[in-house]
Amino acid sequence: MPLVGEGCPTGGANAPRGVWQQAFGQSPAQHSGFMPRLLPVLGPIGNTLGVAALWLTSPGLRSGTKLAFRGCLRYRAAHLLTNRIAAMFIASLLTSPTASNLEASLTESLRNAWGGGDIVWLAANEAAEFSIPQMPDNLDEVRDTLDGMGVDLNVLPSKGRRKTMLLADMDSTMIQQECIDELADEAGVGARVKQITARAMNGELDFEGALIERVGLLKGLPESIIATVLADRITFMPGGAVLVATMRAHGGHAALVSGGFTAFTCHVAAALGFDENRANALLVAQGHLTGEVGRPILGRQAKVDALEDITARLGIAEDAVLAVGDGANDLGMLGRAGMGVALHAKPSVQAECAVRVNHGDLTALLYLQGYRQDEFTAA
Repeated sequence: MPLVGEGCPTGGANAPRGVWQQAFGQSPAQHSGFMPRLLPVLGPIGNTLGVAALWLTSPGLRSGTKLAFRGCLRYRAAHLLTNRIAAMFIASLLTSPTASNLEASLTESLRNAWGGGDIVWLAANEAAEFSIPQMPDNLDEVRDTLDGMGVDLNVLPSKGRRKTMLLADMDSTMIQQECIDELADEAGVGARVKQITARAMNGELDFEGALIERVGLLKGLPESIIATVLADRITFMPGGAVLVATMRAHGGHAALVSGGFTAFTCHVAAALGFDENRANALLVAQGHLTGEVGRPILGRQAKVDALEDITARLGIAEDAVLAVGDGANDLGMLGRAGMGVALHAKPSVQAECAVRVNHGDLTALLYLQGYRQDEFTAA
């Protein structure tokens, strides 16, 4: 008699002849009923149920086999349960597209250490993933080690990874600059404003008060300076247009929400293909900036409000939202969204976010959702 779990028939004519005959005392061909023909179609669940049915009904079942098959069925059930659990989390590894230095040996070593499933390469040398049965206890330690090697490691729930709405910050997220810093440079007060910006984005200063103070330093600048900054100083974050285009091609909605200014978000949203945008208004009088910002000021809570308003309007759950940002005023929406991603974020923001991207560009957000590179939509 086989050991428990050994020699378990997998059903029908696909079962090894010796194993089947050992269990039933006859060959698969002698089972002329419907079950042996059906088992290969039903897959592993059907196989388990089918073996049980054959065990109960087969007239050729030899005495003494009952105990073996009880163990066999337990083994099959445990195997099915393990496979089911294995899909509970996805370990995602990715790196910068310009570096493309994600090594197969590193990915395989981590997969083996965490008892993961098959490795799926979403982009050669750039992005890979595998399923794991549980959240690893040493995730933070391993993540820190890989971060030093230029690799982003994240572990996400496997269910509901693909999102139907993108909610994105603008400054240092969809673009590579902070707009107010660039305006301040033109005004000759760049160093002072950048210092305030850095402290505000790291959560050291109240966002609204910091914004009012910085905008006050812009008083008297000609309104035309906005067009100059847009043309000469603002560059898009790599991968942003592809991120928006791919999510929209799959039925998604894209919203740009910023604590910056509408004079910039309108331009960026149109260029990258966003469906809508929200931001603060720089007040202008007689062709010059007044040094004031329109009220109410859109800060941290306004981004949460945008998430609530837009999901309600679209009739989708907040869990269907992918939010991305880098500053402290993004934490509210990052925490509420189904997937909140800290992108090249300030230390205080990374500490609050489970999903972090430090090395990849904005296409990393597609890999985190399980998109393969060949599924990307060109902008």
